[in-house]
Amino acid sequence: MTPTQALSLSDLKKKIETRQARIGIVGMGYVGLPLALLFSDEGFRVTGFDIEQRKVQTLNSGGSYIVRILPESIKKAQKSGFAATSDYSEIAAMDAIIICVPTPLNEYHEPDLSYVTGTVESIAPHLHEGQLVVLESTTYPGTTEELVVPRIENGNPHGLKVARNSDESGIHVAFSPERENPGEESVARHDIPKVVGGCGAAAAELASAFYGSIFRRVVPVSSPSVAEMTKLLENIYRCVNIAMVNELKQLCMRMGIDIHEVIDAAKTKPFGFQAFYPGPGLGGHCIPIDPFYLSWKAKQFDFRTKFIELAGEVNINMPYFVIDQLADGLNKHRKSINGSKILVLGLAYKRDIDDLRESPSLTIIELLREKGAVVSYNDPFFPSVGHGRHYALNMTNTPLENLGQFDAVIIVTDHTSYDYQAIVDQSQLVVDTRNATKGMNSPKIVRC
Repeated sequence: MTPTQALSLSDLKKKIETRQARIGIVGMGYVGLPLALLFSDEGFRVTGFDIEQRKVQTLNSGGSYIVRILPESIKKAQKSGFAATSDYSEIAAMDAIIICVPTPLNEYHEPDLSYVTGTVESIAPHLHEGQLVVLESTTYPGTTEELVVPRIENGNPHGLKVARNSDESGIHVAFSPERENPGEESVARHDIPKVVGGCGAAAAELASAFYGSIFRRVVPVSSPSVAEMTKLLENIYRCVNIAMVNELKQLCMRMGIDIHEVIDAAKTKPFGFQAFYPGPGLGGHCIPIDPFYLSWKAKQFDFRTKFIELAGEVNINMPYFVIDQLADGLNKHRKSINGSKILVLGLAYKRDIDDLRESPSLTIIELLREKGAVVSYNDPFFPSVGHGRHYALNMTNTPLENLGQFDAVIIVTDHTSYDYQAIVDQSQLVVDTRNATKGMNSPKIVRC
């Protein structure tokens, strides 16, 4: 595709203000697709890029593969010009490109930035002067400057450089962390402040104007590294506090104290306390991963993030704690995990969403299988589950019928569609990792 004519900084800002700017979003997943719809709702013409043909075909046919995004939203966006493609040559026609691709950990808990580098190398040949490129994928401080900028400059056949000052021509590059919280409906996406760090004053100014067109507040920071660290701080804050209550839960169980009653009492304090809740382990793309991104980067500066690493270890060990509690519960029935029929309730990493990323359910199922259990699952969002980066389950959903056939039912994800009283009544043993059976008194229940 022939590149559009290079625009000056002021011209591109004008196109953004008048909703004439073309927006390209790379990665049509849980972050990229909602963002594409948000820009589309504001009157921008958006093109979604993804290497998965299944996603491209589904979107172009007006369908959706994310439960919380209805097909009607896709069709509405199509009326405003939204379309999906896997053809990166169309990047040339975009004025602003946002990269929203996964940044997982590898098997050694080290950053895997292959999706980011692969994406940048794919779009670089099609970039032209005056475009804005923004990375939104969660990563360690320095990624934008150390990985993205060199690949843009080295991979561009026109010899373009990343512009650093307002009087320089070139490509504008910035980092703006996504703040997506699947299942959260209390805060409108427009009202979530957008942090922006540009590679130079011109990129910061342009990215601020770009995001300011749809978000009510933009928070400019001095560099991409500051913006990258901001995202890590937000999620490590949650990780550390969840680790603390997970550890306190284990202590409270030994002391015969209900940790949830403790939290409910503590959160009545009107200052200096924020409630976090224990669970079977962390899930989602960011919170379980971000501490390891930072600890990996810190080693390059001869620094050990001991406190953060400890929090990560506590949370990683929670599925093993759940297995121990299940073993104790079965033991009281003179049964072992080996040979027992176990039903896992919920595969998603949090309630009422269709997201498996880093879900503790996956680890729990694998641990049960290793110990010889006959494992089934139920989740209203997953009729079947095959294999992914860190799991190979190849299972189909088991209806919630005849629960008495199972030696134990483990509540791992507390979907609101479950009738927990009926589940307890019909089951032999219930291991509750989410306090879903709060207020129920039954010898069948093991809370952990």
